Amino acid sequence: MGAFPTALLEGSCVTQLNHSTPPVPAVRSILIALMMAIFLGALDQTIVAVSMPAISARFHDVNLLAWVISGYMVAMTVAVPIYGKLGDLYGRRPMMLIGMGLFTLASLLCGMAQSMEQLVLARVLQGIGAGGMISVSQAIIGDIIPPRERGRYQGYFSSMYAVASVAGPVLGGYMTEYLSWRWVFLINLPLGAGAWYVAHRTLVGLPVPQRKPIIDYLGTVLMIVGLTALLLGITEIGQGHSWRDSQVLGLLGGALVVLTLFVCHERRAREPLLPMHLFANASAVLCWCTIFFTSFQAISLTVLMPLRFQTVTGAGADSAALHLLPLAMGLPIGAYCAGRRTSVTGRYKPMILSGALLSPLAILGMAYSAPQAVGLTAVFMLLCGIAAGMQFPTSLVGAQNSVAQLDIGVATSTTNLFRSLGGAVGVACMSALLLALLQDSSFAHLASGALVAEGASGNVLLDGLNAAPGPAQDTLRAELAVTFRHLLMVSAAVSLLGLAAAVAMPDRILRGREDKAK
Repeated sequence: MGAFPTALLEGSCVTQLNHSTPPVPAVRSILIALMMAIFLGALDQTIVAVSMPAISARFHDVNLLAWVISGYMVAMTVAVPIYGKLGDLYGRRPMMLIGMGLFTLASLLCGMAQSMEQLVLARVLQGIGAGGMISVSQAIIGDIIPPRERGRYQGYFSSMYAVASVAGPVLGGYMTEYLSWRWVFLINLPLGAGAWYVAHRTLVGLPVPQRKPIIDYLGTVLMIVGLTALLLGITEIGQGHSWRDSQVLGLLGGALVVLTLFVCHERRAREPLLPMHLFANASAVLCWCTIFFTSFQAISLTVLMPLRFQTVTGAGADSAALHLLPLAMGLPIGAYCAGRRTSVTGRYKPMILSGALLSPLAILGMAYSAPQAVGLTAVFMLLCGIAAGMQFPTSLVGAQNSVAQLDIGVATSTTNLFRSLGGAVGVACMSALLLALLQDSSFAHLASGALVAEGASGNVLLDGLNAAPGPAQDTLRAELAVTFRHLLMVSAAVSLLGLAAAVAMPDRILRGREDKAK
C-alpha cells in the first residue's frame, strides 16, 4: 500500500470537537484494523451466495432461502445510520467493538443453525454487526484524517470491497465443496476475533465526546420500522413480485407513512437521529444522490452481467463469476487514482464528474458488445468499475467535507445508507424490468409459470433454455441478447441522473489539516 506520511501521525487528530483529544495512534495500525472490518462485512455479502444450494438441500426449505442473503442486507442497511449517530454520541471505539463482537457471535450462530428460521435470524444479527463495522470504520477515517487527504484512504477501503467480491465466491465454493456450507460462516470466527483484538489494541486514542448523550428512542424505532418496510418491499419486487401486489403495496405504503412521521419527529427532536438540517446542505445531498446512482449501476451490473453471459453464451457458473473480474478490478483502480488526484488538487468534483461521465458510456459499450466477445466486454466492464471507483470514495469525502465535524458520523452513515439503498433499488428495478421484458417475448411461452412465480432468476432462465429443443435454443439466446441490450440501455439512461447530480454539485475545496471544520 506504500508508505504513510509521518505527518499524519501527529496533528491530524480531531480538534474541532468540544473536548480534549488524546494523541491519535499510528495511522497504519488503525488502517489495518479498519480494513479488516470492512473486508469481513463485505465478504459476507458475497461468500454465502454459492452455498445456497447446499443450505437448501440441508434444510429442505426454499421459502426462506432468499432471506439468507436479503435478511443480512436489510439489517445492515438499517443499522448503518443508527451506528453513525451512536458513534457521534458515545465515540467510535465502543461502537466498532460492539459491531465486531456481534458480527463474530452471529457468525457462530449461523454455523450452528439447525433450521432455516434460525439461520435467517442469525444472519439478521450478523447484518446488524456488519452495519456497525462498515459505518464506523469510515467515520473513524473522518475523525483522524483531514478531508484533503481522505480520498486515498477511502480508496483502500474500496479495494477491500473489490477483493471481497472476488474472494467471496471462490472461498465459498471451495469450503462448500470440500468442507461444509457451515464453514462459510465459521471462517469468520478466527478472522472476526483477530480483527476485534487488533481494533481493541489500536483504537485507543480516538476522540471521546464529552457532551451528555441523549438517545432519540422514538426516532430510532420509526427509522427501523420505516427502512425495514421499504427494503422488504423493494426486495419483494426484486424477487419477482409485482409492485401492484397487495403485500408489496402494503410494505411500501407503510414505509411512506412511517418515514413521513420520522421526518416530522426529527424536526422537533432535541438530539435527532438524523438531523434534518443536513438535507438543506446542497453539497452533501448531491454527493448522496451521486453515490445512490453509482451503487444502483454497480450492484445491478454484478447481477445482470453474469446472468447475461450465462444465458446467452451457455457458459457455466464458474465462468460467469470470472466474467465479473474486470468490474472488480476497476473499482480499486478508479478509487486509488481518484483518491490520489483529489489529495493533490484538493477538489473532489472533477473526479466525481469524470466517473459520472464515463459510466453511461461504458454501460452503452457493454450493451452493444456481444457477450461472446469476452475481451471487448471486459474492457467496458473495467471502465465501468473505474467509473464507479472514482465516485464512491470521493462522494463520501465530499459529504464529510460538507458538514461540521460534529456530524461526521451521521454524514458518513447517511452516505452508506444511500449506497445500500441504491444497490437494493438497482437490483429490484433491473430485475423487475428484465421480468417485464421477458413477459413480452416468446421466452414467456416456454416458462411463463416459472417467470411469474419466481421472477427472472438465473435458474428460471437456464431451466427455460434447457427445456427448449436444440434449434429453438439458438433463437431464444438471440432474443435474450436483445433483451439484455435493451436493459443495459435503460441502465445507461438511469446513470445520466447521477451525471446530472455531479454537474450540479458545488466545486468546493477540501479542508486541510490547518483548516477548521465549518
